[in-house]
Amino acid sequence: MSESSPLFRTVERSDPAIPKHGLEFLAVKSPALAQRADVTLFTLPGTRDIADLPIVLLLHGVYGSHWSWALQGAAHVTATRLVAEAVLPPVALLMPSDGLWGDGSGYVAHAGQDFERWILDEVPALAIGAVPGCTARSPLLVAGLSMGGFGALRLAGKHPHRFAAAAAHSAVTEAAQLDALIEERRDGWSPAPADASVLAALTGAPGPLPPLRFDCGRDDPFLAANRALHDALLAAGIAHRYAERDGGHDWNYWSTALEDTLRFFGAVLRGDITHHEEGKA
Repeated sequence: MSESSPLFRTVERSDPAIPKHGLEFLAVKSPALAQRADVTLFTLPGTRDIADLPIVLLLHGVYGSHWSWALQGAAHVTATRLVAEAVLPPVALLMPSDGLWGDGSGYVAHAGQDFERWILDEVPALAIGAVPGCTARSPLLVAGLSMGGFGALRLAGKHPHRFAAAAAHSAVTEAAQLDALIEERRDGWSPAPADASVLAALTGAPGPLPPLRFDCGRDDPFLAANRALHDALLAAGIAHRYAERDGGHDWNYWSTALEDTLRFFGAVLRGDITHHEEGKA
């Protein structure tokens, strides 16, 4: 939950009711960031002997950190249930911090620090080194909420060959939308169109896009932006799935919406969904 404090501009607090069994917490010295960075890791028991274990990256939003998806959104609990139901194959969940720049880095390159490379190259490398079964051949899937949704969809557009699928919840669709949320100025952020706009990244993709899915709550302040992105992708002939459901811009929405994304990822990993499909779900 988000709380207020007389000293701190924002406070994000974990939910003590969420079980923490099976979670691991890693801190590494990131060359891309030239500083330490954190990742929460979850793998199910019995995955050690699975070859090329799929890697799912979950990107948090502004004010959050590496533990947000697990200890606010119970992502590992949802994944465990879906694996037990044979909806999702066993996966490694990697939940990195965004690099902890200001209120949120946007997961883009800044002057002197490359938050994109941290997510794109270093976190998967960490999975390969830390998780038995994860290899360079492991399918890589990425999802995120709000600012993390911006990161997930934009990364899929810029580097489509790297991802088996991408998804977003309540996505920020333009970097400029973050100005109302973060205290810092974005003067040092990459000005490239594909780093400032999800649509620019997806329409400018250098190859076939992976399967894409995004959704938004009907009471979310970014609903109009998500609808506009959906319409623009339809007009551009870019295959994707889009859904709206009840809810706002909060963990009540994201923790339940994640199930739809993990089911989508399961269908992709089974080969039931490819980048050739069209329309929305």
